Amino acid sequence: MSDAYSAAGVDTDQADAGVDALVGVLRTIELGRPSRSVLRSGHYASVLRVTDELGIAISTDGVGSKLVVAEEADRLETVGIDCVAMNVNDIICVGAEPIALVDYLAVEQVDAGRLARIAQGLKVGAQEAGCEVPGGELAVLPELIRGHPSPGGFDLCATCIGTVGLDTIITGERIAPGDALIGVPSSGLHSNGYTLARRALLEDAPGLPALGLDDRPAELGGASVADVLLEPTVIYVRAVLELLASDVPVHGLAHITGGGLTNLLRLGGGYAIEDPLPVTPVFDLVARLGDVEDAEMWEVFNMGCGLVAVVPEDRADDAAAILAAAHPGARRIGTATDRTGRVDVPELGLSYPLR
Repeated sequence: MSDAYSAAGVDTDQADAGVDALVGVLRTIELGRPSRSVLRSGHYASVLRVTDELGIAISTDGVGSKLVVAEEADRLETVGIDCVAMNVNDIICVGAEPIALVDYLAVEQVDAGRLARIAQGLKVGAQEAGCEVPGGELAVLPELIRGHPSPGGFDLCATCIGTVGLDTIITGERIAPGDALIGVPSSGLHSNGYTLARRALLEDAPGLPALGLDDRPAELGGASVADVLLEPTVIYVRAVLELLASDVPVHGLAHITGGGLTNLLRLGGGYAIEDPLPVTPVFDLVARLGDVEDAEMWEVFNMGCGLVAVVPEDRADDAAAILAAAHPGARRIGTATDRTGRVDVPELGLSYPLR
């Protein structure tokens, strides 16, 4: 249970129970034929067998309550990048190359100018990922969607597909104790934990008045609150595809999103983060103003690391160099361990899942 996150309105334990309830029903679907699913539920993307050699990877995700900030700031041009990133970054974690994405845009009211601004981000993100957008859906739902302010409300989600050779899928099964963890920097919050971040930064707390979107607290080095909250999610596709095309064996890939370090456990095994990447300043500000403990911060947010690649110890430098060429600051942050089901951060005295 994340105490501050729960108080802000997101109970992660309830969310996990809800997912279990959904999956529990959906896995009982009677197909009348063998399943084409290749990976277990709970990985970063699903993979379906198309031929004996080819698989199709599928992922679906949205931007979440970051959209509230975009509406309030009237800055809509980059949230499409987030929508693309949240999907393509999951697709690459199974070793697949994203090829197409379709978006679902639900609006309170149709405004062609606003839609074009949202589409700008989808275009930029798709080009950066090398992924086309051949179609999508626009739904006008004034009874369901309410804006901040009304009538400018919208929700933005997408589904992405990619291709992967069935003999090259990356599952995490090859990870062994001693493997190196290469961390790739994030740009900030990305698109996770915004219910808690907005509560911490934009709502009054005892003895701490709320910040405004135009405020520039010292921790942010001259940037405004809106600047850091709307910083687009990093798209890692091209760098990871280059790593996969190299001779470096890649044993696992983890997109660090909501759930923080616990995302590593989707790969199986155990991990020690002995030398974390620098924490992005926005996280220090959220922790201070929201009075959020370290243990919860590292369980909810990416804390400056948006992607982790797991490679053999003797190829750590090679993998780091490939990833750092596109994402400066990528480097070794830890080691795979024999503590299956645990992620440890020794310098902070933290271990996940929290006991």
